[in-house]
Amino acid sequence: MSVVSAPHSLATKPYATRPHGSEPHGSGPRRTGARPWGRLLAAATLAVALTSAPLPAESAAALPAVVPVAAARAADAPIGFASVDALGQNGTTGGAGGPSVTITTAAQLKDYAGRAGPYTLWISGRVRTSGMITVVANKSILGVGATAEITGGGLQLGSTTRPGNNVIIRNLRFTAADDDSISVTNKAHHVWIDHNDLSDGYDGLLDIKRESDFVTVSWNRFHDHSKTMLLGHSDTYTADIGKLRVTYHHNFFDGTDQRHPRVRFAEPVHVFNNYYRNNSLYGVASTENAGVLVEGNYFENVAHPIHVGYDKSAPGRVVERRNVYAGSGAPETAGTVVEPSTYYPYTLDEPAKIPSIVEAGTGVGKLGF
Repeated sequence: MSVVSAPHSLATKPYATRPHGSEPHGSGPRRTGARPWGRLLAAATLAVALTSAPLPAESAAALPAVVPVAAARAADAPIGFASVDALGQNGTTGGAGGPSVTITTAAQLKDYAGRAGPYTLWISGRVRTSGMITVVANKSILGVGATAEITGGGLQLGSTTRPGNNVIIRNLRFTAADDDSISVTNKAHHVWIDHNDLSDGYDGLLDIKRESDFVTVSWNRFHDHSKTMLLGHSDTYTADIGKLRVTYHHNFFDGTDQRHPRVRFAEPVHVFNNYYRNNSLYGVASTENAGVLVEGNYFENVAHPIHVGYDKSAPGRVVERRNVYAGSGAPETAGTVVEPSTYYPYTLDEPAKIPSIVEAGTGVGKLGF
């Protein structure tokens, strides 16, 4: 299987103002305010070692050729791991082929999200709820226009007895959740979370854990929150090894503090063409022997863009390439990582243009729904 390698075991951090261990564990008080692509490719036996080096902002134009792509990217199918044919599922299609239902109340959402079979659920206006609404297999949950919102609670993809496989969530605003805004859990696979706006939750805005797999998180805006995205349940939940294959691309981490994502055990995790701005604790953290490729992103005013290990969690592996670090610290890198192109094709946008591309294209109201 093809791998990419870091140039040295661990790069030295230039900042010492916020040590490891400053991230709180568990739930905490809400922070408000300021601040189908192709089939699974056969694994190659040859390991290809590529070096990575930080790219200063002023030299971004010197990159090898990268192919620009349309900003809004209102695609009908995902790229990344949600596009891969695996585990008996051909890509991610959600509720395709089933009936469409307009949802205006929490009772309706709970009812239809938990029904067997494919459904496309169109959220119209603001739906107030509490706790976690369970979403089972073969559902598309889509917002109408730019005002569709789920507030007060969140969506949990799958239960211990009913899987949340083949689910699409797009064009929705999530606010003030009393737990996670979105939780992908309990072995859910083939999930696409795209063009949403998530803020001001209690715990995680978008957590993926407990043996979930083949997920794409794309074109979302995250803001007004601390613990943004967890990938991996805990340091002791080793059942996640060999799972949690996730692609994060073209997301806007706008002033959120940490976990963009924080990764345990997963490999490969592909973090590309995201915009990080004013993230006070860190950007990406790889722990517990996870393998993360961070490429083509733009880090602006992020003192610690990439951590190898964090808090009490053992180190992971990280390869970084073609990133821009504007007013930011140096990334940590370590080891080798399985190349995501072993699984799917993708094209990078030019890293220097990521702020304008991502600001214009992320969030709600961009899909023409």
